[in-house]
Amino acid sequence: MTDGRHRLAVIGAGPAGLAASLAAAARGIHVTLIDSAAAAGGQFYRRPASGLGARRPRALHHQWRTWERLEQGLAAHLETGTIEHMTDHHVWLVERTGATTTGAGATITGAGPQGTGHDTFAEHGHTTAPAARPGFTVHALLGPLQERSVTVRADAVLLATGGYEKVLPFPGWTLPGVVTAGGAQAMLKGGLVVPGRTAVVAGTGPLLLPVATGLAAAGVEIAALVESAGPRAFVRRAGALAAQPGKLVEGARYAVQLVRHRVPFVSSHTVVEAHGEERLEAVTVAALGPDGRVRTGTERRIPCDTLAVGHGMIPHTDLAEALGCRIDGLRVEVDEEQRTDVPGVWAAGETTGIGGSALSLAEGHIAGRSIAARLSGAAPDPRAVARAVKSRTRMRTFFAALDTVYAPPAHWVDQVTDDTVVCRCEEVSGGRVREAVADLGAGDVRTVKLLTRAGMGWCQGRMCEPAVAGLVGCEQTPARRLLARPVPLGVLARAGTDGDGGTPGRDSSPARE
Repeated sequence: MTDGRHRLAVIGAGPAGLAASLAAAARGIHVTLIDSAAAAGGQFYRRPASGLGARRPRALHHQWRTWERLEQGLAAHLETGTIEHMTDHHVWLVERTGATTTGAGATITGAGPQGTGHDTFAEHGHTTAPAARPGFTVHALLGPLQERSVTVRADAVLLATGGYEKVLPFPGWTLPGVVTAGGAQAMLKGGLVVPGRTAVVAGTGPLLLPVATGLAAAGVEIAALVESAGPRAFVRRAGALAAQPGKLVEGARYAVQLVRHRVPFVSSHTVVEAHGEERLEAVTVAALGPDGRVRTGTERRIPCDTLAVGHGMIPHTDLAEALGCRIDGLRVEVDEEQRTDVPGVWAAGETTGIGGSALSLAEGHIAGRSIAARLSGAAPDPRAVARAVKSRTRMRTFFAALDTVYAPPAHWVDQVTDDTVVCRCEEVSGGRVREAVADLGAGDVRTVKLLTRAGMGWCQGRMCEPAVAGLVGCEQTPARRLLARPVPLGVLARAGTDGDGGTPGRDSSPARE
């Protein structure tokens, strides 16, 4: 590299990616921040486009001051050139491209952290000459058409790819007017539009509160906020939840807003069916018993033109899986420095476990400092990240407790009829999945995919895998996809050649393709 600086590619410009980029850039690392959105911030800090003329964008957010500090820090580094921000770039693959010998004082050793077998960069002082370390090539599709690819070369990679919503089907969930909770929030934050006039917000999880209050403040009549978790679940975890008083205060503020907007709140209930001909006209909700089953005779119909439904989040791990990173359940496993077990690859934010923006910021800051130190051949100073580590520990404990409170109903699959569409891409019904299990011997998601095509569509199973796993009765496991998104054949044919899709000049190193 001509300027001698170490290069870091950060994938994802949400809270974790931004915090890591600022921490690394402040310590002399050149950062290429790659994101699929048109502006930094991720889903949490999503804002209306400037052309919409929003006069008070902060009204759609809390923690706005934190965003302003991140935005100002990013702007300063963009001006000095220490961070390059590539928007509308959709990463489809990260390659390990062999060792580089740029820079000094970095090497690979055989001793990994905590006995995991993770190769690490050498401690400061262990080398006196430039040494080999991993090199990476990031491939990204450019722009909304995603027909051309560009490459970014770097010495290290941070995966801050966030998460996506868990979708659990029920009769009528494919009707126009049924959206995910996060989708309704994105419409409001990013487009200043609402999905309808009368809405039911339902499912489980802390996201339902800001969605319901945000829609209500925008003039939508919230016919009901339907939460499947019951009071007993909160009581059982009261000690762990009370350890984060700030979160309790935040929840209380949402409760006040619900009362102010006269939003009916119903706990221990779930949506069992959505009704309508051309589009959504009503939903049926029912009470849940202590065993998580719908209590017969408690059904009631609620007229509405919108249903915003959500059942939590799932970490995005596609890029980590393709790199060979160890996956623990559905999240990327990392050590105390946010390093994966693949040398040169760090991960932070929701991809290492769903935990909200505060946890993502802490993990991103720890990762950024670790990367800066390790690329320079040194060990990070634990004192410098002590506050972030403490915050990370507290927030991980809090969200572990929250996960048990906001678990989907234990017997939600009972509501999936044989006629219910499970895989929208391939139009596979619940009956076909059950037939594959009962008659053809399928015992896992992959076998069901081969027998029914469920999961072979455009989303590659990201939406239907939780539902298929539930119907099969197995755990949802990582899919181990080679590519993180659909890629045109022409792009694949040119990958690795000069131009790599016909867009020269978009590479983080002087030897750009």
